[in-house]
Amino acid sequence: MADRRLQVFRAVAKQLSFTKAAEVLFMTQPAVTFQIKQLEEHFNTRLFDRGHGRISLTSAGELVLEYAERILGLSAEMDVRMGEMTGEVGGSLLVGASTTIAEFMLPRILGEFKSSYTGVHPRLLVANSETIETRVAEHTLDIGFIESPSHQPNLQTETCCEDELVVICSPKFPLAKMKEVAAAKLAEYPYISREPGSGTREFTDDYFRKAGIAPEQMNLVMELGSPISLNGVVETGLGFAIASRASVAKAQRLGDLVAIPLNPRLIRTLSMVYPKEKFRSRLVTTFVEFAATRLKQLSVSQ
Repeated sequence: MADRRLQVFRAVAKQLSFTKAAEVLFMTQPAVTFQIKQLEEHFNTRLFDRGHGRISLTSAGELVLEYAERILGLSAEMDVRMGEMTGEVGGSLLVGASTTIAEFMLPRILGEFKSSYTGVHPRLLVANSETIETRVAEHTLDIGFIESPSHQPNLQTETCCEDELVVICSPKFPLAKMKEVAAAKLAEYPYISREPGSGTREFTDDYFRKAGIAPEQMNLVMELGSPISLNGVVETGLGFAIASRASVAKAQRLGDLVAIPLNPRLIRTLSMVYPKEKFRSRLVTTFVEFAATRLKQLSVSQ
């Protein structure tokens, strides 16, 4: 029931970009601009300073943002609580996940959850961990699943399961026959990595540093933004990569890739993040509990 103009205004204020706000809201940029113009006419003042390709909040805009956050929060809480009086778990569920989790773990969980709660309408955004955190903090996602530690102080973080990262390579690659491999040994071979901002990239770079190897010393030949594309390139024999064991299980069974444990082992925790607020809808609470249980079960079965 909240004024749509306030919803659009908050998105623009958070993104400080009409284009990015339009993407978040699934609107066209002219439609976003029109909503902001209407709001400025309503208050008879400018809410954004525009110039040199950038925008910033005016003092009036900062005041409107403060009230918009409170109004939209209360409106959302009212809608949810009124809906929950029916006794059913349902409604829109906006989930974000980093690529490894989204492609290899979450589809099954979302499918099972939808089967159990038919009134739920999930929508999944796939991006790297950094982007997912930002979207959850901006309240454009209900919950996020990330592969790296949270960097947002206003988010609640809950560890949901463990995930081992392993060296992957073609069966014909020189490393393929090894039972385990140390970081120092890897510096001798061509390396295919995930992109900056990826939770996997952040975690592996930190692992190399602790082993006394600066990430810049690695023989980096390619960076890729998806675990599926990473697997495809590694299958050609161009180099090795470090990836989640869950992301290569199928390729291993088919004999297309080999997975080799690192020494010492590289095990990370996968986390759920959601806003630090007293109120959380029964839908989100139910999904958090369901997803945490299933992720732990899936990690044990790998």
